[in-house]
Amino acid sequence: MRNYWLFLNTFLRKPTQVGAVAPSSRALSEMLVDSCDWSQVRYAVEFGPGTGVATEVILQRLNAEAKFFAIERSAELAQATRIRCPRADVIEGCVTDIARFCSERQFPHVDTVISGLPWASFSATLQTDIFQAMFSVLRPGGSFATFAYLQGTKLPAGKRFAELLKKNFSSVVKSPVVWRNLPPAFVYRCVR
Repeated sequence: MRNYWLFLNTFLRKPTQVGAVAPSSRALSEMLVDSCDWSQVRYAVEFGPGTGVATEVILQRLNAEAKFFAIERSAELAQATRIRCPRADVIEGCVTDIARFCSERQFPHVDTVISGLPWASFSATLQTDIFQAMFSVLRPGGSFATFAYLQGTKLPAGKRFAELLKKNFSSVVKSPVVWRNLPPAFVYRCVR
C-alpha cells in the first residue's frame, strides 16, 4: 500500500513523468516482460521501473549469465524499486543516457528493453530523443516492449507514438488488453 501512495503522490507532482495513478498490475507486468525470449537475453535494460513490479518479474526471468539494470528518473521511485528488488541495479537518471550507462557496465549492446515510460505524455522531441538513444545500443533483432493505456491511444501523442513504433521496428504486435490493470492497458511487442 505504501508503494501505491508513493506512486500516486509522484503522479500528482509530476504527471508527465509518471503517467498513471497506480503502479502497473502484476498481470500487465507479466505480459510486458514475457514479450521476449529470455533464454536468448544476455543484456537487458528497463526504462521507468516505477515501484519495481515489472523489475521483480524481469529478475525472475533472467538467466544466470544475463546482466540487467533499470533507469528511473524519480529518486523516490528508484529507492522503492531498490527496496522491492535488492538484487537489481537501479540507476537514478535519464533514459537518454543509456549509452553511457551501458558503457559503464560493460554492456556491448542491449538485447531487450522493457519500458514502463508514459509515452503518450511525452512530446514528439522527447519520444524521438529516447528512441535515438535506445537505438544506439539495441542490437539488430533486439526486442522492445512497452505498454499503452487504452485512453492514451486516442491522444495525439499516443497516435504519434504508435506511428513511431511502426516506422522504427520491423515487427510491432499488440497484445490483448489487460483489463486487470488501472487503467486497462495493452503491450506493444516490437523487434528491431
